[in-house]
Amino acid sequence: MHRHAHHWHGQCGPSSGFHKHAWHSRQQRRPKYNVPLNIIETDETFEVNVFAPGFDKSQITLSVADDVLYILGSKPLAEGEEPDFILQEFPIKSFERRLALNGKVDTTGISAKQENQVLIISLPKSAEAKREEIKIDVI
Repeated sequence: MHRHAHHWHGQCGPSSGFHKHAWHSRQQRRPKYNVPLNIIETDETFEVNVFAPGFDKSQITLSVADDVLYILGSKPLAEGEEPDFILQEFPIKSFERRLALNGKVDTTGISAKQENQVLIISLPKSAEAKREEIKIDVI
């Protein structure tokens, strides 16, 4: 079962994670070179879609430490290669995102692929995060 996209809107960001209202108050202070992402929740997984134009998979590093997912992009540019920007809204050299997993992800099963400039990270839910709702009949 897919949950609605608005359920996660603005709720994940640096030092936040997979819980409601984690990032809303800090949304305006995000770092200059933060790439946009979407998080989709299903019954079994969280899927993080990271829009990273210009970065191929060899330039992206994923790691987990202390229950935080680190998403790093780094692309070398020779001196003088960087354009003289009038406006820059996405990174061309590097980016970093951090998502607190809050014990809700089975970190041994994380996988990732890249399609059409989007990095797709599949995060299987931990047993705790997959708790099923139990209906109790009233008699």
